[in-house]
Amino acid sequence: MAAPSSPGILLSRFWRPLRIWRLVVQLLAGLWWDGRPWSYPGGRTPERQAARQRRRARWLTSQFLELGSAFIKLGQLLSARPDVLPADVVEELAHLQDRVPAFPFPVVESLLEQELGERRAEIIDLAVEPLGSASLAQVHRASLRSGRQVVFKVQRPGLERLFRLDLEVLQQVAAVVQRHPRWGAGRDWVGIAKECRRVLLRELDFRLEAEHAARFRQQFLDDPGIRIPAVIWELSSRRVLCLDYLPGIKINDREALVRAGIDPAAVAEKGAASYLQQLVRFGFFHADPHPGNLAVAGDGSLIYYDFGMMGQISERLRSRIGRMVRAAAARDASGLVDELQQAGVIAQGIDPGPVRRLVRVMLTEALTPPFSANVLDKLSGDLYELVYDQPFRLPPELIFVMRALSTFEGVGRSLDPGFSLVTIARPYLLPLMTASGNGPNELFNEISRQAAEVGSRALGIPRRLEESLSRIEQGDLQVLIRAGETDRLLRRLALAQQSSGQSFLLGGLAVAAALLAASSRPALVAVPLVLGLPVGLSWLKLQSRLKRDGRLDQLPGVAAASRRE
Repeated sequence: MAAPSSPGILLSRFWRPLRIWRLVVQLLAGLWWDGRPWSYPGGRTPERQAARQRRRARWLTSQFLELGSAFIKLGQLLSARPDVLPADVVEELAHLQDRVPAFPFPVVESLLEQELGERRAEIIDLAVEPLGSASLAQVHRASLRSGRQVVFKVQRPGLERLFRLDLEVLQQVAAVVQRHPRWGAGRDWVGIAKECRRVLLRELDFRLEAEHAARFRQQFLDDPGIRIPAVIWELSSRRVLCLDYLPGIKINDREALVRAGIDPAAVAEKGAASYLQQLVRFGFFHADPHPGNLAVAGDGSLIYYDFGMMGQISERLRSRIGRMVRAAAARDASGLVDELQQAGVIAQGIDPGPVRRLVRVMLTEALTPPFSANVLDKLSGDLYELVYDQPFRLPPELIFVMRALSTFEGVGRSLDPGFSLVTIARPYLLPLMTASGNGPNELFNEISRQAAEVGSRALGIPRRLEESLSRIEQGDLQVLIRAGETDRLLRRLALAQQSSGQSFLLGGLAVAAALLAASSRPALVAVPLVLGLPVGLSWLKLQSRLKRDGRLDQLPGVAAASRRE
């Protein structure tokens, strides 16, 4: 391995871990402070707590931007994990975009010489000013001897060394957090750190991005309305990617599209159709369709850029999604929860009642016509609220799907205020609703399975009725009524009574300590202080339990759903 090229790298190996650990300590201290009721002037309210959490999320995003490449990409990955981060943090990280200055042009030329060797002679005109600069690389336009117009994506120098250093420190942080009895409960931070390391190091290999671009282009070869730049393989390597130059108008520049004689509404519909094809037909989709990665050619064709972040839906997951779509279309909350539980999305052995009520709220409010303009945004928000601190473990690819659809819906609305992705999606969802995309056999098997299940239940009804009547006659029948909301309220009432009793006891001990401190024997003040220590710790635990039990009540629409049960 080559020696570090500058003293700055040597200093970074010493100071950077300290900088990362300082951020961790600041974050944990801030979260502890935000969780204390007495830290809110005028008392803690849900509104004040939500506002402070949003400020904390914005601060964390700015810190990730300051730390640079690895943390920008880490934030983008963590934005697909609403099961481990609060909704406000997830939404802020999802908007994390690269804002990194370009590195000098001589460095670009040096890297091209190193990576391409003699093939560098094919490049006869390389633009000095980059077309764009991001955390991983910057892009320069160039001309080849053949006359072909291309762009070169050149990786930042020393990036892999910095990535490995940052990821090593993050694994240490994950191990420390995992050992904490509360922060580590129910979350595999070490596993998340390892997965982030694997994904981020793979993204440093531009040969994989070249394969993604080639596969994505293959999907739309027969569609003249979609353009994906071709890969020039002989001028690409691990740290350099060469693609065809496809200029276009930025997709959210509505005025420029109109001046070019292009209908923005048609562009929005074309983009939505292409995206739904990626999800339903191919199972391989662009996971980051923000306006910087989409453009429109002069003839109205849609151009996709940047294939570093792609998503894939397996056949098994697509089949499972088909059954979920059918249940959602029928407003069958119980069926949807059963499908989620069979898929391992919901933990086994939990009370499905609260989850079923939350799913019913989502189906009723978000998927009831007429669809609101921001139906995908609403679904994503409900999903994030539903997943965090609940018995959910959604596959990351599903979160990427929801986030990508939500992002694209925002792009569509910027082009056409009347844009509705759900309306355009209907013909693409029909295969999922009927046969999960697997032909008529799947539908026939599903109908047969349901018919057999109904038949077996029907045949068992007379026997069950006879058993129930016999038990009634013998006086052995017991009726168990479970009121989930009542049980929860009674439990909270008992906790509140315990908390009140301990508060009075703490107050009495405080008064005793004050009297003893003012007496002729002030040393005795240690007695009430020692007695008050375990009581105070128990009181703090009760407050934590009350706060945790109260989170469910704070979710919008849950109370109304509970009354409808």
